Amino acid sequence: MQPWDGIEEFIATAETESFSRAATRLGVSTSHISREVARLEDRLSVRLLYRTTRRVSLTDAGRLFLERCRRLVEEREEMFAAVSEQDGAARGHLRLTCSIAYGERFIVPLVNRFLADHPQMSVSIDLTNRVVDLVGEGFDLAVRIGASLGDSRLIAVRLAQRERYLCAAPAYLAAHGVPAGLDDLARHACLLGTAEFWQFQAGGRLVEFKPRGSWRCNSGFAVLDAARQGLGLCQLPDFYVEPDLASGALVSLLEPHRPPAEGIWAVYPHRRHLSPKVARLVDYLKAHVGQA
Repeated sequence: MQPWDGIEEFIATAETESFSRAATRLGVSTSHISREVARLEDRLSVRLLYRTTRRVSLTDAGRLFLERCRRLVEEREEMFAAVSEQDGAARGHLRLTCSIAYGERFIVPLVNRFLADHPQMSVSIDLTNRVVDLVGEGFDLAVRIGASLGDSRLIAVRLAQRERYLCAAPAYLAAHGVPAGLDDLARHACLLGTAEFWQFQAGGRLVEFKPRGSWRCNSGFAVLDAARQGLGLCQLPDFYVEPDLASGALVSLLEPHRPPAEGIWAVYPHRRHLSPKVARLVDYLKAHVGQA
């Protein structure tokens, strides 16, 4: 038995709170994870995890052991990286996540161009609109929009920003009138997407409006099409609507109340040694996201 046996299995189980999710993360069987963690507990003569049919959780000893194991693994990875990446080249496999529409439109094409110049790298991209636990699910990098970190294990680098526009088609406005202020929104048909609230500025502060309407879809492009057809008002990010605003197919409304720009962030787990593959890609995105 080697000194490291069970350590990575224990960390993965503790961070995912599941033997099966830990197995998926490490690419092994659930029985392997359970067996290695049990052997580790036997070697230590202490219980590290509480087990139930639904989840596992840390004991007090397990919580203390987890923090020390994380430091050991980070130091080990830093040592390996310092030796194998001393030429500064980006190499190895990178796991990236981003929201679906923004990822498809901007991030994936940029990553593809980056990979063309870094043939020693491979990548897995998970496009999802849920907030991924980067540490727990083993991701190297996320691109997020307007979200607060709320996690001391993460670092965020600002890449660019985006605007949000309230807009409607000229035909809709001709039939229903142009809203003169935020109080007018309640009498208009609103096209509902994934956002529960629309945000605006008023009196130097951020205010929220809960849109109501008879049309809803979880696709921004579908919301855009409905707005083009004159079905109601929508609030969408700039990359959806700017071509239609420029052509006159849509009209921007309540400009003095447009909400503050949202930041676009590269987010990655905190490590003292940032690997070249992550550092190079973050630098590339920072240079090109705002131009996409």
